[in-house]
Amino acid sequence: MVDTAQNNSPAHILVVDDDKRLRRLIQKYLKEQGFLVTGAPSARDARQHMESLQFDLIVLDVMMPGEDGMSFAGAIRDSSEIPILMLTAMGEAENRIQGLEHGVDDYMGKPFEPRELLLRVNAILRRTPPPPDDSVHELSFGECRYDISRNTLVRDGNSVHLTSAEAVLLRTLAINANTPVQRSQLSNDESGHANPRTIDVQVTRLRRKIESDPRQPRYLQTVRGTGYLLRTD
Repeated sequence: MVDTAQNNSPAHILVVDDDKRLRRLIQKYLKEQGFLVTGAPSARDARQHMESLQFDLIVLDVMMPGEDGMSFAGAIRDSSEIPILMLTAMGEAENRIQGLEHGVDDYMGKPFEPRELLLRVNAILRRTPPPPDDSVHELSFGECRYDISRNTLVRDGNSVHLTSAEAVLLRTLAINANTPVQRSQLSNDESGHANPRTIDVQVTRLRRKIESDPRQPRYLQTVRGTGYLLRTD
């Protein structure tokens, strides 16, 4: 059974690995277990996602081009307590110690069994206390009420079903309410790069669920040359 983040919403995991095949396999497996999962091929791409999305855990590879996993873990730990599960092909004790010194919560050598990954992810989430949060949890726009922490949308008193892609899109826009969000930050593609057409289609579908007139959107607005903005009441 999948562990959840606070308020019983699915935990959101960021998988950072330059090995495209392995990254996709990890994403696919964790999504099948009920998690929200975002992928990034580098520390740079991971940072872009972390600017607009909140994650409950990071699965991080050590050996990556550019900034390696050790350095990235240390940088994360300077400003955040988000748990980190590090993946590495290096099995020496010294490497494991180095990872722990950089603030890593757990360490897993490659290759590994998917079931072990799931057990370790759930174990980390269970022992990680929810961070204190004094921010606004619910936003209002027109007939809609959106709960950020639960990722639930209600329109005119009725619950509105969101696909996983729509849920990630709306949560990103809600966290950045009344501020334009770039298309690259709205992408949930495992490559970490935005697909403008896919995002536009998702926005169109989401508008049908929240706007009185989707052709003349009042709340989910297009920002020319940038991306989109969610305007709240």
